[in-house]
Amino acid sequence: MDREELLDVRDRYDAQMRRDAVPDVAAARVERAGAVVRQTSPGLGWNGVLWSDLDEGNADAEIAAQVAFFSARDGEEGGAEFEWKLYSHDRPADLGERLRAAGFVPEPPETLLVARTADLAALPVEPPEGITLRVVTDETGVDLMMEVHRRAFGTERPRIRETMLRLLRDEPETIEAVVAMAGEVPVSAARMEMRPGCSFAGLWGGGTDPGWRGRGIYRLLVAHRARVAAERGVPYLQVDASDDSRPILERLGFGVLGVTVPYVWQG
Repeated sequence: MDREELLDVRDRYDAQMRRDAVPDVAAARVERAGAVVRQTSPGLGWNGVLWSDLDEGNADAEIAAQVAFFSARDGEEGGAEFEWKLYSHDRPADLGERLRAAGFVPEPPETLLVARTADLAALPVEPPEGITLRVVTDETGVDLMMEVHRRAFGTERPRIRETMLRLLRDEPETIEAVVAMAGEVPVSAARMEMRPGCSFAGLWGGGTDPGWRGRGIYRLLVAHRARVAAERGVPYLQVDASDDSRPILERLGFGVLGVTVPYVWQG
C-alpha cells in the first residue's frame, strides 16, 4: 500500500477500532467519558483507554480523571489496573511524557501493521513436514495454546486464557484460534479476533517454541488466519508487532501505520 492508502486505512482504524470501538468480549463495556473512550471489563478482562481527543489544555485533566475513575474500582472485580493505549499519531505530541509524569509505566513499543486480507489469503503456503494445524474450539485447545505461550514467551497468560474461553463460549464467530502440532506436541499457536461490522481482523498471540522457529510455521499461521478472514469478508488484517515478528510480517506485505505503546497504571 502506498502512503496515501495507509493514511486512509489508519483513519478507518482509528474510527472503527478506537473511537467507535465495540467491547472485545460481550461482558465488557465501552463508553465515551469526556475526551476519551475507555473499556471496563469484569474478572481478568482488559481495562483501558482506547482513544482520546486531547490537546495541551485538557490532557493532564483527562489523564487525572481516568486515574481517578479506575482507582475507584480498586477492590472491585476487574481492579484498578488499566492501560492507556498510546499511538504515535495521538495528540498532544508529549502525551507519553504526561502519562509517565502521572505515574504510568510504558511497556515495550509495538509497530501497528496492516495488510489487505486478500493479498495474504493468496499466499502459497504449505505446512512444514510433520506439522498439522488444529483449530481451537474448547478448553483443551486453549490449554494447548497456553502451553505454547509459556515456552515461547516465558510467561503465564491467565487474562488471555479467560478471554479466549469467554469468546469461544459466548461469541465463537468472533475468534479463530489455531495450534500447530508436531505429532501430539503443540509447537506454535495464534489467534484472530473479528468484531461484527469492523473492517479489521486483529492477529494476536503468534508464538512459536524456540526449538521450532525458522521453519515457516509463523507464516503458515498468518496465511491460515488470512484465509478465514477473507471467507468472512474482512478486508484488512492488523497486528501490533514485536521487533521479532515485524520483519516477517513486512516480508509478507504488511505496511506500517505507526507505533503503539501501552502505558500501564497499576494503582
